[in-house]
Amino acid sequence: MATNPHHIVILGSGPAGLTAALYAARANLSPLLIEGPQPGGQLTTTTEVENFPGFAKGILGPDLMNEMREQALRFGTTIINGWVTKVELSDLPFKVVVDDGREEYSQTLIISTGATAKTLGLPRESEMMGFGLSTCATCDGAFFRDKEILVIGGGDSACEEGLFLTKFGKRVRIVLRREEFRASQIMQHRVKTHPKIEILYNQNLVEILGDRKTGVTGAVLEHSQTAERTQIEADGIFYGIGHHPNTELFIGQLPTDDNGYLVTEPDSSKTTIPGVFACGDVQDHVFRQAITAAGSGCMAAMEAERYLAALG
Repeated sequence: MATNPHHIVILGSGPAGLTAALYAARANLSPLLIEGPQPGGQLTTTTEVENFPGFAKGILGPDLMNEMREQALRFGTTIINGWVTKVELSDLPFKVVVDDGREEYSQTLIISTGATAKTLGLPRESEMMGFGLSTCATCDGAFFRDKEILVIGGGDSACEEGLFLTKFGKRVRIVLRREEFRASQIMQHRVKTHPKIEILYNQNLVEILGDRKTGVTGAVLEHSQTAERTQIEADGIFYGIGHHPNTELFIGQLPTDDNGYLVTEPDSSKTTIPGVFACGDVQDHVFRQAITAAGSGCMAAMEAERYLAALG
């Protein structure tokens, strides 16, 4: 057993993790934050962020995350780059194993490992992400006013994205790979009857057209039955095929809901294990916004501080 465990170890460096680190550091708890495989989280894959309070003219996603990182460092957070490969939550102190072989021990653990947007695995996805290709209508929809928009997917997520994007786009086309939706009947009815939505059945997105200079300019679709390919105009492409919560490390140790997200107590970041807290997209499949993630990171740090105080 470690003789001098950390007060707090934080897993993940998105808005939730960095906010938790800021609050914990300002409480003189000297948190250790392990960045994970994508330092800065999903916002590092976006360009302009206009809906995070405090930036009247907007801010680039990577710049926002760098500012949050520097703020956490300023107050005494220790940040290490690494990918956690194992956690042991059965005994105190909790044990965290990093991919370089080091072992860290802590009295409390804040899990902010986030969720990863599902993609199609097309060759140019990473190149075009944030340049007309997006996985978040709420985040990026306002950039496509009076534009041609494609939404990929056939479930409730795609329908919700499509309906939201009608507030901005000239036309929204939902691309379905089958002849029918997987979405609930009420969501199907809403998209089928909306005057700005067109549905393209039996189509698969196979190529994204454009480059980082021009942004997305179009797409190539392939008919799922005939394999006939069609090139269509598009200024923006939104994936509405869901997210995958990054909870693999905790399977069998912490409960998850039907969608794989960590379960926390109502109005709290507490999990079923005292001293273990979860915040951000790893436990939120409803809002998934940077500002709500940051808010839950604040909650987790404050609850961890109170837990430590109660331990004496």
